[in-house]
Amino acid sequence: MEPFLLRAVAAALALAVIAAPLGSLVIWNRMAYFGETIAQASLIGIALGLFLGIDITAPVIFATLVMAGLLIGLSRQKIVPLDALLGLMHHGALALGVILTLNLTSGAADLMGFLFGDILAVTVTDLYWIYGGGVLVLAIIAWLWQPLLRLAVHEELASAEGVNRDVVKAVFIVLLSLTIAIAIKIVGALLVIAFLIVPAVAARPLASTPERMAILAAVVGVASVVLGLWGSLTVDVPAGPAIVLVMAAIAGISVGCAALARRT
Repeated sequence: MEPFLLRAVAAALALAVIAAPLGSLVIWNRMAYFGETIAQASLIGIALGLFLGIDITAPVIFATLVMAGLLIGLSRQKIVPLDALLGLMHHGALALGVILTLNLTSGAADLMGFLFGDILAVTVTDLYWIYGGGVLVLAIIAWLWQPLLRLAVHEELASAEGVNRDVVKAVFIVLLSLTIAIAIKIVGALLVIAFLIVPAVAARPLASTPERMAILAAVVGVASVVLGLWGSLTVDVPAGPAIVLVMAAIAGISVGCAALARRT
């Protein structure tokens, strides 16, 4: 197997495992649009990295963390509903990111690559970021798993039982931002949230416990990576979208079968 393909497989498999528990928590907390807004901010970090002539990973992490901080602060205001605020920030960040990426690089940037990713271009340095950041993310999730679950089930009750909801939610959002940042090069800004939540959607009808859902989401993610990369190489289509398409197909089958089972 070619080295570039080995790196692609290693990166995608790691991301599938990292994304599984995070994606499950995103679904339980109904934060998919929140994560999508953070993902769009990554384009601003990409533009900054290209303008400075440095690796884009650190600027993307910076941009996603800044957006996460803004969202945490603005979510506390009571003037505008949160979903409307997310819509404003989501589209504003995407538009600003596209404009900056094209203008700061004099139009020379591969905008499509940043929007949809290029998993076959993953480097050894990218693998260091993915595996190093992934170990950190998974370790913190394991440490905060029970508080995060309790907040997802009933936030007020969890707070009354001693869970510091502001700190726990802030840490979770930082972890989500970090994962999005390290996943951008693989699946791009437009598909990264699908990589997080679609396997969790596929796993939800099949799981009886939160832990089982996270494990099944990882299995779906890994299977989608293998099938998506095989399909990409076989029919010559972009690898990132191919992986997400396989995930969506598995999720559609899972949800559809669960719906039919309830009717019978």
